[in-house]
Amino acid sequence: MVMRGSLLFNNNRRTVQRFRQLAITAVGPVKIKILLCFLIACSVFLLLSRGSSLTGWTDQNTESLDRLSSRRKGYAILMNTWKRYDLLKQSISHYASCHGLESIHIVWSEPDPPSDSLKKFLHHVVQKKSRDGRQVELKFDINNEDSLNNRFKEIKDLNADAVFSIDDDIIFPCSSVKFAFDVWQSAPDTMVGFVPRKLWVESELHQKGDKDYYSYAGWWSVWWTGAYNMVLSKAAFFHKKYLRIYTNEMPASIKDFVTENRNCEDIAMSFLVANVSGAPPIWVKGKIYEIGSTGISTLGGHSEKRTQCVNRFAAEFGRMPLQSTTVKAVDSRQTWFW
Repeated sequence: MVMRGSLLFNNNRRTVQRFRQLAITAVGPVKIKILLCFLIACSVFLLLSRGSSLTGWTDQNTESLDRLSSRRKGYAILMNTWKRYDLLKQSISHYASCHGLESIHIVWSEPDPPSDSLKKFLHHVVQKKSRDGRQVELKFDINNEDSLNNRFKEIKDLNADAVFSIDDDIIFPCSSVKFAFDVWQSAPDTMVGFVPRKLWVESELHQKGDKDYYSYAGWWSVWWTGAYNMVLSKAAFFHKKYLRIYTNEMPASIKDFVTENRNCEDIAMSFLVANVSGAPPIWVKGKIYEIGSTGISTLGGHSEKRTQCVNRFAAEFGRMPLQSTTVKAVDSRQTWFW
């Protein structure tokens, strides 16, 4: 019985070997490899399909996540203006159609309140262009005192956490604003903006002893070095908590200096955010359309005044909180060359 079983096993083994030889002869090694690859690919596909069903990751769940994402909080626009009603109308008309916008707050510091015709026009435009199934809220934040500090006054009924601070004479495409908002959501404690600036450290100059002396530099320094340590609040996102901190905790000497010199409120806010967060700002690439031709930056001695502000604020803070960085956020969907 043992011999018969052994012979039967050997006969079966020879039969299998002959079959394999015939298969190789008939099909060929290359075709067998292709067949094996096909079988492996089918197995992987079946495993992945089963894995997705086991984890519950289906198209229905994806749609649920999309609906959940669409219900997240949006952002508020904080727009500074001063007797440029045509520019204000143009800017509000543009931004009112941007996705994710929840409210617009116009910082009004003029001696006369906004006219009824202006308010009626802007409310009509916002109502007409609101998107995402929500009605964008429009408010005038009226201030009795004419001070640049007003642009950072606390807004107690602000629902959105994100504040997009913008001047009335600058327009960005809604896609750029949305991208900057997405970047800010990844780092909500810092400032995320479109206009970077750099400070130069000039030690042992101007007979300042062992303390550093800082010089305010313009755009060309950023272009030349690729480094920056603040983004201007004329076009930047930051958390609404900084409005409260600026209003209630910023040293009065700094706010008085801003009011008297009619300058540097954006530098003061950059100092505050950097001091609280301990992080550098983030520069976002975006196309800027400047629709105005006048402003504080066009006046003579602008850079010198801002250099004075920087050193004054550093002394008030007891240190230089601004941190230099070379990071730049770019939307890869709109970039063809790397």
